[in-house]
Amino acid sequence: MGKPPKKKNLADKVRKTKTSTEIKNNPFEVKINRKKFDILGRKSKHDVGLPGVSRSKAINKRKETLLKEYKTKDKANKFIDRRFGEYDTKMDPEEKILQRFSMERQRTQDKKNMYNLNEEEELTHYGQSLSEMEKLNDMVDSDDDEGKQAAELTASHFGGGGLLRRKTQGEKDNGGNQRAKSRQELIEELILKSKQEKRERQNQKEESQVLTEKLDQDWKSIQGLLAHKNAPKLDEYDMMVRELGFEMKAQPSEKMKTPEEVAREERERLQKLEADRLRRMMGDAVGDCTKTQAHMSADDLNDGFILDGDDKPTLSYQVRDQADSEEEGGEGESGEEESDGEVEEEGSDEDSHSDLDSEQESVGGEDEEEEEEKDEAPATKSQLSEEERKAQAEAAKAELPYTFKAPESYSDLKGLLQGHPADHQCIILARTQKCNHPSLAVGNKLKLQKLFGFLLEYVGELASRSPPELSTIDKMIPQLYGLCQLFPEAASKAMQTTLVDSAHSMEEVLEVKGRAAFPQLDMLIYLKITALLFPTSDFRHPVTTPALLYISQALTKCPVMSLEDVTSGLVLCCLAVEYVSFSKRFCPELINFLLGVLHLAGPNITGCCVLPGYSVVPPFRQKGKVSDLLVLSDPESSQTWSKKTLPLSATQTLTLTTDLDTDHYRLSAVATCLDLLKRCSSLYRELASYSHIFQPITTLLSKHLPIKTYPAALQDLHGEILAAISGSLMSRPLLVFEKKKPIPLELFTPKIVEVLDYGKKRGNTKEEREKERLNHKYKKEFKGALREIRKDTRFLAREKLNEVMGRDAERKRKVKELFGSLATQEGEWKALKRRKNSRH
Repeated sequence: MGKPPKKKNLADKVRKTKTSTEIKNNPFEVKINRKKFDILGRKSKHDVGLPGVSRSKAINKRKETLLKEYKTKDKANKFIDRRFGEYDTKMDPEEKILQRFSMERQRTQDKKNMYNLNEEEELTHYGQSLSEMEKLNDMVDSDDDEGKQAAELTASHFGGGGLLRRKTQGEKDNGGNQRAKSRQELIEELILKSKQEKRERQNQKEESQVLTEKLDQDWKSIQGLLAHKNAPKLDEYDMMVRELGFEMKAQPSEKMKTPEEVAREERERLQKLEADRLRRMMGDAVGDCTKTQAHMSADDLNDGFILDGDDKPTLSYQVRDQADSEEEGGEGESGEEESDGEVEEEGSDEDSHSDLDSEQESVGGEDEEEEEEKDEAPATKSQLSEEERKAQAEAAKAELPYTFKAPESYSDLKGLLQGHPADHQCIILARTQKCNHPSLAVGNKLKLQKLFGFLLEYVGELASRSPPELSTIDKMIPQLYGLCQLFPEAASKAMQTTLVDSAHSMEEVLEVKGRAAFPQLDMLIYLKITALLFPTSDFRHPVTTPALLYISQALTKCPVMSLEDVTSGLVLCCLAVEYVSFSKRFCPELINFLLGVLHLAGPNITGCCVLPGYSVVPPFRQKGKVSDLLVLSDPESSQTWSKKTLPLSATQTLTLTTDLDTDHYRLSAVATCLDLLKRCSSLYRELASYSHIFQPITTLLSKHLPIKTYPAALQDLHGEILAAISGSLMSRPLLVFEKKKPIPLELFTPKIVEVLDYGKKRGNTKEEREKERLNHKYKKEFKGALREIRKDTRFLAREKLNEVMGRDAERKRKVKELFGSLATQEGEWKALKRRKNSRH
């Protein structure tokens, strides 16, 4: 018989299960790292294991280190026993207990005695003992007496007189028996006592006042003697301190208003003035002369005697001048004339402040007449006679309206301004802008943009009249400037349109006839306005650059056939100088035209075929009918010549009745040309080609111009120009590159490196080999550190994701439990409801 089978215990079962799991792995996947030699002290890396064993080890290591550190981050759950002597092994337990007990008793004792004062010391206040001060042995002053009297009065009036009866129990009657005084007697006695004390105090106060006045008089008598003896000399510091004391203190300023607020207030002011004007036209009084009574409360004692501004009577109406002060503030009066070839601007900003002056004069006159009319007829101030009302209505009709609508077309603007003098036209434009400010309504911006174009057209019409209204144009320029500042894009487009139209018309005439006339006066005014409204120093500008090109084209293509053409050309030269004065841009057309004007004044060379030293370019001719336009018919006429400005109206029509007037005008043109040459010589002084540019002009001035027949003023100007040009005509070297030693080409020498076995390059020295080894080690360690950091980051990310998923799963579980409990409750409630319904 065989042996009975043995019972397998639990350990055998576990061992068998573990072996079965190990057998499941493929034996071919087992990794074996064989090592050739055993070296002492070196950690062995030749392990035997299955795939993923090293990874699981790394994960377990991170769980033990990195995961624990992550879970304990931002946590402080470590308990530290800070009791005295807890970690001192040298102290006995009994000694620890005794020391802890003594320290605890000492701590509580310190807290109790913290605010205890030492009873042996005596406390004082300002040198007096506090114990003595608490006895209250001070003398009672007069204020205390008054307080007691007040208390007595209060007790007698509201306390039933018991206090007074207690104080007067010792009085006796005629029979010797004690009796109490009645209430009336007590009150009368109290009143007499209070009056007597009040009289005594008043007498004492008067006596002290008399003594004070006497002391002041005695001090004044001897003050003069002491001032000379004891007056100390003030040093600079004391004087500075006194001066600072008398200086004006800084006053708080009002809040700065925005442009929108200023425009709104200005429109309201104009509307109010217009309403006043309309009321005066209807014969109604503007000012309300009835004085309103100020409110007075029931407790007012009427003891204020300060005269306020309300005590002054007001006028029944105001007489205003035609010119509004604020509208005239920005306008300037300047006559645009050509002085020495330039368009002169005589700006005079006049601000008459007529509104303020009229109001001040009216108020001042009223103050003077107030005393005279105060006794005669004070009640008739607010009443006006019929004649005064008529005069007031006529004056109001003669005034300009204060509010205007923005014109919708050029005819509207012309009808608005026509028939008014220049000052009134400026006021109308200024009030129109204020009443239609862009911030007041939505469509005002477009209206004012159109107004700029209409105003340009109106300026051109004024310049085309005969005679041209130049003073009115000059006063319109500030209005154009204000609109240009508000709407620069619209202004530039309007000016560009004007310039383009004129340039196209000139090109069409040149294509048909081959020559064109000089621009008319309106176009010259537009060019001048362009220089005033837009910057001329920009390298390229959408308005000034085309304007300068137009001027250059006119100076080149328009022939000079008369003195009017000479005047127009000189005006264009003035504008060209103004355009290039800041940028100092060279304009060859300007120099050529001035050279041609001087050529017209040389009588000795008009018939020559060859001009030595210089040549004349179009639009001038070397010979012909118009080659001697500026030659004097009588040299003696220079003796009666005086320097005058060339009028701008001479560009259209020039009326010269006699030869003497013609010679004087020729001399003025030559003087203008010489002034322009002087400015150009100083303007282009820094040019490298200065000598080449002004060499022909120097030849013409020194050899061919009949300067001896000219007046002394022109001879002096001629000498100044030659001196300025000759002083600047120095030999200037040509612009060349700086001479430097040529840099040789870089030569590449071969680098010889020792090549050892297996094609590896090694350093030549020991230091280089060590450096190479350290670099290799550094790169290896750096890559390994980056690899470990990435693995740690991925591990932490997985752990954070697991935590989030765990919290979400827990939340879902709880939600399911809640929904389940709610469903159970709902079922129970429905079952209970069904039972109740079935019972009913």
